[in-house]
Amino acid sequence: MANSPSGDSVTERLLRVLETFTPTRTVQTASEIGRRAGLPSSTAHRFIGELVETGLLERDEDQRVRVGMRLWELATRSSAALRLRQAAMPAMERVQARIGEHTQLAILEQDEALFLERLSSPDATSNITRIAGRLPLHASSSGLVLLAFGPAELQERVLAGPLVALTRATITDPAALRRKLAEIRRLGHVVAPGFIEDVATGLAVPVRSREGVVAALSVIVARDAPVQPGLDALHRAARDIQARLEA
Repeated sequence: MANSPSGDSVTERLLRVLETFTPTRTVQTASEIGRRAGLPSSTAHRFIGELVETGLLERDEDQRVRVGMRLWELATRSSAALRLRQAAMPAMERVQARIGEHTQLAILEQDEALFLERLSSPDATSNITRIAGRLPLHASSSGLVLLAFGPAELQERVLAGPLVALTRATITDPAALRRKLAEIRRLGHVVAPGFIEDVATGLAVPVRSREGVVAALSVIVARDAPVQPGLDALHRAARDIQARLEA
């Protein structure tokens, strides 16, 4: 890949441009993308124009820019995440129908919990999770499961890093977090009351395949709601997903 005068490769610029889009920032102007990606205005407009021509980005009727269907098409071809989501959907639908709350599937991605799917009801408990959104491992129920069953070097890296408090209940003490991870491995699930939002409790279990723990399955219930029905439904669903993955 050719470099820009600043030394950035095309790949680096492409990644910076795409990373300006988030689950809540789906449409931007070319100038906004350039500013957030750290590109000069003329370079940003030219580069974005090339990406629009290839279909990786698209323009709407107001000339604002969004991620293109071509990028989605390429990303989903032979994707392990797509296969995991397809295997999980029937079980997730049963959990969501039984519990009536947000049901989520997350994987470990670059030291964060990346959410592949979320099923919800209109009157479900408050939840900040978005599909293709991320949450910190130490704070979210899904993240805690992924961390507890993840590699030892991942755990030490997270324990050594800043543990940011999202609420008063978020675990920010490394020793307390280490104890929580041991508890999760012993119980095979996590209950995280108020860790992300004061009004909600996250429940999560590991999803296994022949490769080990490949995802976390979670539900978000009201802070004062009983947790056992959700945990029972999640454990059954995780076993069903494992059977589909190993079939």
